[in-house]
Amino acid sequence: MKYFDSLGFSFGSNRFKRSNSSLSPAPSSPTWWVTWNAIATLDEAVVWRDDRLAVIQSHSSSSLPFALSPTQQFVVVGDVWLSQSDALEQPLETRIAPDCSHLQIVAALWERFGTETFELLVGMFALAVWDRDRQVLWMGRDRSGTRTLYYTTSGATRWIAPRLRDLNPYHAKELDSVALRDYLCCAFVPGEQTLWKQVREVRPGAIVRFPGDIQHHYWQLQERVVQPQESLAWHGDRLRHLLAQVVGEYLPPQQPVGVLLSGGLDSSAITAIAAQLHSESIYTFSIHFGRDCPNELEFSSLVAKHCQTQHHILEITFAQMWDHLRETMAVLDNPIGDPLTVPNLLAGRLARQFVAVILNGEGGDPCFGGPKNQPMLLNDLYGAVTNQGELQAYLRSFHKCAIDLPQLLKPEIWAAVKDEPWVFTGDLLSEASYLNRLMALNIKFKGADHILPKVSNLTQAVGLQGRSPLFDRRIVDLSMEIPPEYKLSGVQEKAVLKQAVADLLPAAIVHRPKSGMMVPVQLGFRQYWNKQARRLLLSKDAAIAPYLNPSLMRDWLDYKGDTWGRYGVKLWLLASLELWLQEQERDR
Repeated sequence: MKYFDSLGFSFGSNRFKRSNSSLSPAPSSPTWWVTWNAIATLDEAVVWRDDRLAVIQSHSSSSLPFALSPTQQFVVVGDVWLSQSDALEQPLETRIAPDCSHLQIVAALWERFGTETFELLVGMFALAVWDRDRQVLWMGRDRSGTRTLYYTTSGATRWIAPRLRDLNPYHAKELDSVALRDYLCCAFVPGEQTLWKQVREVRPGAIVRFPGDIQHHYWQLQERVVQPQESLAWHGDRLRHLLAQVVGEYLPPQQPVGVLLSGGLDSSAITAIAAQLHSESIYTFSIHFGRDCPNELEFSSLVAKHCQTQHHILEITFAQMWDHLRETMAVLDNPIGDPLTVPNLLAGRLARQFVAVILNGEGGDPCFGGPKNQPMLLNDLYGAVTNQGELQAYLRSFHKCAIDLPQLLKPEIWAAVKDEPWVFTGDLLSEASYLNRLMALNIKFKGADHILPKVSNLTQAVGLQGRSPLFDRRIVDLSMEIPPEYKLSGVQEKAVLKQAVADLLPAAIVHRPKSGMMVPVQLGFRQYWNKQARRLLLSKDAAIAPYLNPSLMRDWLDYKGDTWGRYGVKLWLLASLELWLQEQERDR
């Protein structure tokens, strides 16, 4: 593997490697889980217990995954990072000590405010709270879904963990066929379902209570357009002020920070604001796939030079893409069939040599109207011509396997799932403006079930903490207050975000059309991975064999009738699923 400076000169990886001595300790991956109602047979890994609940940590660590409230009535377990911890001194009516952990802050808040605590927290969190007096267990996540929390649903015992794989010993290995259907259409599993039938996910902005499995939302994404008569410049100024506040809070004090920089508007905006605000070094990281593949290095290098960052470019070969796919699937919770998973892992591994915190531009498209919504807008205008309903058009907009399901799934699987409801229906049929309906779908599902879990899982796997400022709940809320015509209108995408950062970036970045990071999986399966993919996907012993039709996969591997050049992304999606299932089986 090689990486390059912003001028394109190659350096050996040892020659240019920076010592980690000045970096903060690497954030550890979540290693805790909680059991409710079955603690008699637990081993020495228990770090706290009472008659009905136990907190377990899988290996020794300098920090415990729980905190007790001041009266010790409440036990708060979880993964939490608060971007505004100082602001909580007012509701607590006390000064917060410098060495007070964020978990301890939450425990003190809970004693005063109970479940209303979730509404006070700004940041990333997934928490379980045990009330020792009332014998009630609460679980909750932040509004955007930057952290995950899973729980088993069968029997009297509940097992809860921030990582799905940690629950593998405690549930049957039966797949949820509806979740499988949805994954094949979206390349991720949307909603509270997981690929396992007996495991569910706590939804963003939701609270689940045991006993009773009672669920409610303390926050829901809603359209609330404000000042529609005001100009684009007015809304852009409002967004700019908030962006500066959020990015400033996300910067690690007295530490260098990294940014994953593609050269697109979103990551470039984060880089520019960070460069304006941060007094420490800023490292930017871009990727490409060799000279024979299109890339955006011209734009990322332009931004890096403009913002005076220490820029590094990682070349990822086709061999590395395939060789690291299994490793990547092993650290993901639900499978994610996005070809950027492997590049994200490898870029994160490079970044960890220089920084402990890395920012990204994820969230710009879901919040501010990326061009991928244009097919849906066209279908809304010309539905009578395209002859597609809204749900069908939305599923096809992913360009995955929606139209292939009757042939791809085994007949008995297809018969069982074809009439099952979809989690997208409610938002598609809401009363919000049509564009904001699409934005809500992208934030609630693609954001919370694809983008943010990918960021969290892959950065934690390499010892980084990944932060996504554009998915901050304040940015998300503001996006629903901006008139739709200032987000995506005709061919002008993300107009309000462009307005907000126009003075910070070169015009070539602000006004360039959205292209996206194109991972060359089509070329990969044609020239480099075909034999390996055949062995993986067409084996009678494959984990997907009981569910999928091998003849259609064989046609894809032979590229029969690939008019639109999309077999590569479908094969990557299937290979990711197969390796994810294999790695899950290894954990049992």
